[in-house]
Amino acid sequence: MSIIWNRLIDCQNEIIEIFEKNATEYDEPGLAHFNNDTWVNRVWANDSVRRAHIDVVDARESKGLWMMHVCLFPQLDNDGPIYGFDVISGKNKMTGAFHDFSASSGGEDHPMIEGYKEAVADFIPSKQRQLPEWATNIFTDKMLAAGNVRSEDEAVAIIELALDNLRAYFDEIGEFDGTGDRDLTIAAQNYYCHNQQQNPHTPRTMKSLGLDEADVDRFCTDMLFPKIV
Repeated sequence: MSIIWNRLIDCQNEIIEIFEKNATEYDEPGLAHFNNDTWVNRVWANDSVRRAHIDVVDARESKGLWMMHVCLFPQLDNDGPIYGFDVISGKNKMTGAFHDFSASSGGEDHPMIEGYKEAVADFIPSKQRQLPEWATNIFTDKMLAAGNVRSEDEAVAIIELALDNLRAYFDEIGEFDGTGDRDLTIAAQNYYCHNQQQNPHTPRTMKSLGLDEADVDRFCTDMLFPKIV
């Protein structure tokens, strides 16, 4: 039995509970194709959040890996930040854990980003992951980027930060309804998605977990970080 996997599955369930409490789940066209026994994709929305997405690939039995992606985009009239939390974990360690409040049309000095930076200020990962250019284009200078997380204490600290910040996100995002310029918000959110789509590791990892290559390519473009047309 893996303590880290158990903690992450508890985290997945807690995220879904938070989504259920604060938003309404909906059927997004095309998303059902990417749901099966080992691959879960669900989305929610409310008046302030246009898309809250959780994506889990459970390849513990076949590949010894578990992967989760969580991302929330504000509505287009809201200049709040984009919430992100991503984890990939083997049985005995998280190989990568990433968490940030990334700027949308409100910029990096947005009050919610300032609050995020205060929340993570005291956390120092045992191994800091270096970020490539596409990532530094969109993530804050206080992004949580941890690698080789082997201790339960560090794993729990990361999970609790992500959960606490998710609760805070839902508590605060509604305060900024009506603050965003629609065109600027579309441009900012599409810039975020464009840079995320430059990440070669996500599709490579998903394919290594045994997922169909064509499905992964379509998913990463159309479902994981869909641009607003």
